[in-house]
Amino acid sequence: MSEARVVVVDDHAMFRSGVRAELAGQPGVQVVGEAEDVDTAVRAIMEQAPDVVLLDVHLPGGGGVEVMRRAPSVDGTPRYLALSVSDAAEDVIGTIRGGARGYVTKTITGPELVAAIVRVADGDAVFSPRLAGFVLDAFAGTGLSVDLADVDEDLDRLTEREREVMRLIARGYSYKEVAGELFISIKTVETHMSNVLRKLQLSSRHELTRWASDRRLL
Repeated sequence: MSEARVVVVDDHAMFRSGVRAELAGQPGVQVVGEAEDVDTAVRAIMEQAPDVVLLDVHLPGGGGVEVMRRAPSVDGTPRYLALSVSDAAEDVIGTIRGGARGYVTKTITGPELVAAIVRVADGDAVFSPRLAGFVLDAFAGTGLSVDLADVDEDLDRLTEREREVMRLIARGYSYKEVAGELFISIKTVETHMSNVLRKLQLSSRHELTRWASDRRLL
């Protein structure tokens, strides 16, 4: 493939601009479009027919998995490469199961990102080094103390926002810190936390931390 046509999907305009600037002039890649949410992503993919979609995991309108559901790969095109701040197992495994060919974190350098895009366009699977191990474990069915089908069933009970709150609380964040991180009120955090504990049939944040740790969600 002479040049990989890329659509950048992220809800932060400054980040999209940064990626576009980073990729500009790089051999082997060409940014042909960008999008900020699920609807605009699906539209851009249909209009531009890219080879690779750089896809953020958490997006307004349903997230990266919803984009792949509504604009699935046909005959290998487009190929999806997740580019996210999240390195949580639930996000990585869920995104790969949703159809992505790779998953890299936003700590990746410009040259590394170009190389990842080209490899995904060529049909390879690409992961940030820290993520590759548990992805392989997950799909080999080894190395996880809880069956992934059970993890999926548990997580399916939670909304996307409840998952975000759950992960931060389980990592030791205070309610105030979670509120600041997610730009919501402390009262809203408390409500989400109450829902999480009820849905997962847990009684405390200590149990939640143990639950998340056992499932490699931290």
